[in-house]
Amino acid sequence: MQSHPFTDLPLAARFLANLATLGYHQMTPIQAESLPAVLEGRDLIAQAKTGSGKTAAFGIGILHRLNPAWFAVQGLVLCPTRELADQVANELRRLARGVGNVKILTLTGGVSMRPQIASLEHGAHIVVGTPGRIRDHLGRATLDLSKVQTLVLDEADRMTDMGFYDEIAGIVSATPRQRQTLLFSATYPDDIRFATAGFLRDPLEIAVESRHDATRIDQRFYEIGFEGRDEAVARLLKHYSPVSALAFCNTKARCRELADELRAQGFSALALYGELEQQERDEILVLFANRSCSVLVATDVAARGLDIADLDTVINVDVSKDPEVHVHRIGRTGRAGGAGMAHTLCAPNEKKWVRLIEEYQDAPATWDELEALGEHPEAGAPAPMMTLSIAGGKKHKLRPGDLLGALTGDAGLTKEQVGKINVFEFNSYVALDRRVARQAVERLSAGDAPAPDFGAIKGRYFKMRFIEV
Repeated sequence: MQSHPFTDLPLAARFLANLATLGYHQMTPIQAESLPAVLEGRDLIAQAKTGSGKTAAFGIGILHRLNPAWFAVQGLVLCPTRELADQVANELRRLARGVGNVKILTLTGGVSMRPQIASLEHGAHIVVGTPGRIRDHLGRATLDLSKVQTLVLDEADRMTDMGFYDEIAGIVSATPRQRQTLLFSATYPDDIRFATAGFLRDPLEIAVESRHDATRIDQRFYEIGFEGRDEAVARLLKHYSPVSALAFCNTKARCRELADELRAQGFSALALYGELEQQERDEILVLFANRSCSVLVATDVAARGLDIADLDTVINVDVSKDPEVHVHRIGRTGRAGGAGMAHTLCAPNEKKWVRLIEEYQDAPATWDELEALGEHPEAGAPAPMMTLSIAGGKKHKLRPGDLLGALTGDAGLTKEQVGKINVFEFNSYVALDRRVARQAVERLSAGDAPAPDFGAIKGRYFKMRFIEV
């Protein structure tokens, strides 16, 4: 494989030094194919999956053109969800260390407008946001996009699927015509090509990593009848007993039904689909990422942008009619050099979609028999962690270290018994070893707590509750 070091790029020495400290030495395929053109100022259409390094590809492009001494919004990144916007903004902040004092703002729904307006009054160099909230700010005249040099549409196919096209078109019209536009999408069907054609000028088109390394993902297909999908999913989970599994359904109704059935059988399962309240969506993603929930049942739209490390298993409860979507689904497992499993259930009327997948992957499907699968003795056991929700966050000056200190101090836990810690504006979530979680919180509540459901952190009492799955 040909080597493409970042030092080949026309970047400042300070920028390259920061990339090296972040572990960016060799470019990924998407970076190697896109960055030379991006740095030249060309428009771009890049077809790339989550985890391919696309954020660094467009982030380096934005920062290369940016002038830190000029306090105007010079870069705008549109993302379909709050979670993806937060991920992108955090990565841009890491990359920006090699440029200077760059202010990056996240503007998404689900939180108050007032703090966002106050932050905009102090100026920003780069804005990362969701289309709906960006349009809200434009409508209030609290955001000025007239100086934008680089516009990025991240996961453009998903934003179109979610009905954001009108908002995006309005946002694009508020930016200068002489800007650079970078469009990133996991799939690029004709309807999106047509919808976005007016946003781009003579774009370079690249498509990389549309297929996954078959040696990393053990992919199997199972023929089922027209009924019995729920039972088939439960059988797979009982046989393989994955620590974390992502199950894809084609409709939100099927998501809810399957999650309910799996919980009835003792699995820690939750459903993720559109139209959930933002706080509920945040909690579900936290619980799955920190291993308090073992099975996440999701639609394609809801799961896009979801990046969970060490995902054991993907189950296609319904076959996707689009082979690119199928490949994108199974690519959630077997990442970063790890191995994963992908199971696809297929009713007789869905075999035509499997044939399309075989053609796309240029490999025959491997069929297994569900009836041959035994049951793992620990199948259906609760998830290994429990999540403690704390009614305090960044606004209360709480930091992850404060929570870890309280839990390993007064609560008597070891560091190994404390999992992921997520601190949001007004709430925090901590994963605790299920075997010792309740006793630990009881110790925090001992003493002068105003009520049994309050615990002490940094000398103050915060309301706490466990989120049950």
